[in-house]
Amino acid sequence: MTQAATESMPPEFPTTMGHPRPLWMLFMTEFWERFAFYGIRWALVLYIVAQFFGGDPTGEQPASRTYGAYLALVYASAIFGGYVADRVLGYQRSILVGAAVMAAGLFLIAFPEKHIFELGLATVIVGNGLFKPNISTMVGKLYGVSDERRDSGFTIFYMGINMGALIAPVITEYLAKAVFGSLDMPSYKVVFMASGVGMIISLFWFWFGRRGLNNIGRPPAGGESMKRVAYVLVGIVAGIPVMYLLLAVGAGFLQWVLSILFVALAVLLLVEGIREGRVQRDRVIAMLIIFVFNVLFWMFFEQAGSSFTFLADKIVNRQLGDFVFPTAWFQSVNSLAIIGLAPVLAYIWIRMGRMNPSIPRKFGLGLIFNGLAFALLMLALSDMVDASGKIPFWTLFMVYVIQSVGELCLSPIGLSMVTKLAPLRLVGFGMGGWFLSTGIGNNLSGIFAGHVSGETGMTTASALDGYTFGFWSLMGAGVLLFLIAPLINRLMHGVK
Repeated sequence: MTQAATESMPPEFPTTMGHPRPLWMLFMTEFWERFAFYGIRWALVLYIVAQFFGGDPTGEQPASRTYGAYLALVYASAIFGGYVADRVLGYQRSILVGAAVMAAGLFLIAFPEKHIFELGLATVIVGNGLFKPNISTMVGKLYGVSDERRDSGFTIFYMGINMGALIAPVITEYLAKAVFGSLDMPSYKVVFMASGVGMIISLFWFWFGRRGLNNIGRPPAGGESMKRVAYVLVGIVAGIPVMYLLLAVGAGFLQWVLSILFVALAVLLLVEGIREGRVQRDRVIAMLIIFVFNVLFWMFFEQAGSSFTFLADKIVNRQLGDFVFPTAWFQSVNSLAIIGLAPVLAYIWIRMGRMNPSIPRKFGLGLIFNGLAFALLMLALSDMVDASGKIPFWTLFMVYVIQSVGELCLSPIGLSMVTKLAPLRLVGFGMGGWFLSTGIGNNLSGIFAGHVSGETGMTTASALDGYTFGFWSLMGAGVLLFLIAPLINRLMHGVK
């Protein structure tokens, strides 16, 4: 039996709630990593404006661009993390090293000095590149390619992501404003340090739980030596300054770098697909087409940490009786909606039976729902602005909910899709490609958010102009994907 065939047949694991028991360990590892990641999400742009621009609204555009570039590099670095796991360290060691590096970066950004702050972001980027794609790939390796539980397992794993993301903004905002700071002077460094503690918990959770994985994710043949870990650590030390420089050069230049990386990755995957035959070649082509639409989805979806944060802070009426809804809590609405709606949507897909939309049409639905969220913002900013220049609280709240429906149509399906369509020898590399396409979208999201804020800070007019563009872009792409779905399905050769 070939190595590839062996890897496609995972061992029989004891089950909990019908799924391999290690799934639940990976669920909690990802829960705490997402706590760390989303714990800082609400605070980054507000902190940059307050700390490095003295609170001046002219800082909104560079803050959004920095945030977008940071997110882009977080996801783009996954391409290298996937390669390291596939060929050098194995998945388990990559996750452990990545978690340790991320924790160090989160504590670094707590220092209120611009260069150290950016160095900390660069460190988080490198660590996340080793962690993020590989824990998702580990989930896929718990199931055989034809295992009917596979999509359900990824959906459960996705719930872990969103449970961590749900509680993180609430807890970190409470610590920053009610415990160690005030509404007017939040203690942002506490936000970053609390996220660092969450990352340490994730590290130890995986360290003690990895024994249940058996040989899944162990180092590749001949790679058991700790020398390889040392080589990767040297690469990390070299990679952090590179990421620091990429953050510094600006979002425009970074977009060229990411685009070149994407083309190179597409060529490598295509070469491997051609080597394995016509069917695998076609599946790689289908996967790459969907990656392009994924870029557009995240370009507009990932306004949550940038332009939507400024919108909530400046233009949304957050007064609910005697209670002012915290800006940070909007970051939890997406996760709350996903936790509530994921079982509903999963039930709908099952009930539809043969009428269940194909993968490309689910992606099309994701784009369309994202577009509908921007349609609501267009309506609010044109017809619902009150005398004080603010829009109703419920409009932004529902924008997050509507976007969440779109995300559920796209993101968990995308993770599963990559493990089915990528060449077997390069699944981690393919997962890196998925995150690279997400990263390109995130960098564009920062550029777009900078346009929404303009040179002097966000206004009702600048927001309306930007979000109108978002609506038409998303709706056009969603309709196009619906029209070409039959072609993509043929290229997938029976993969559902």
